[in-house]
Amino acid sequence: MRVARLFLSVSISFLLCISVAAQQTASSSSQASQLLQQSLAALQGNTSLSDVTLSGTARRIVSSDDESGTVTLKALATGAMRLDFNLPSGSLSEVRATSSGVSAGDWSGPDGVSHSIASQNLSTDWGWFPAFTLSSLLSSANSVLTYVGQETRNGHTVQHLIVKQQFPSQKGNTATLLQHLSQMDIYLDATTTLPVSLVYNTHPDNDAGVDLPVEIDFSDYRAVNSVQIPFLIQKSLNNSLYLELQLQTAAVNSGLTASTFQVQ
Repeated sequence: MRVARLFLSVSISFLLCISVAAQQTASSSSQASQLLQQSLAALQGNTSLSDVTLSGTARRIVSSDDESGTVTLKALATGAMRLDFNLPSGSLSEVRATSSGVSAGDWSGPDGVSHSIASQNLSTDWGWFPAFTLSSLLSSANSVLTYVGQETRNGHTVQHLIVKQQFPSQKGNTATLLQHLSQMDIYLDATTTLPVSLVYNTHPDNDAGVDLPVEIDFSDYRAVNSVQIPFLIQKSLNNSLYLELQLQTAAVNSGLTASTFQVQ
């Protein structure tokens, strides 16, 4: 009888622990979702954003090459995006198009030859325009949001969130790999909730299992038609500064269409 009572007591305690843990997880996810919603509200206010065009100077660092030129970045709320660089070494373009939730992309260098972007490097939003990134994550039914906690990053006190996508139609190792490929770490200013950094991984074209860390840092936020836009954007690749965009002009809702984002 004593053994039975002990077993029952332990079982009840175990179930209670599971229940508490589940509640904590649900609460944590709710907190992450609320923070992301607050951040999006801080970014766009009452403005309904459909497109954005940003332009300015660009610095590109690849190995020993360090060159500066100009850049134009265009994006749609649907996830389509293009970057066009004019550099001393020549023109460089990256284009991403999204149709029915499926992304495709290509890039071209000074020779003008188009190259497809590997699917594993389209698994996350590229993160150049944070309002569209957060809106996409919040609207996705498959987003899993986790609140990590408050910490210090790049001299800022930030709220750290992790976002992954679920793949219910996939199983086993495939689902695990896809979830990993879709992960983004988001760091929000603890006071303003504006994005400070987005972190994710890129990968070699022929190996989705190799992670190369990407970090995009945002600063110098300015209001453009009530929309908060970071006028300084820095991208690090494999822990080294790769691109620095210092914006000079920004236009929102200028009427961009999908034809601007054609993938070859």
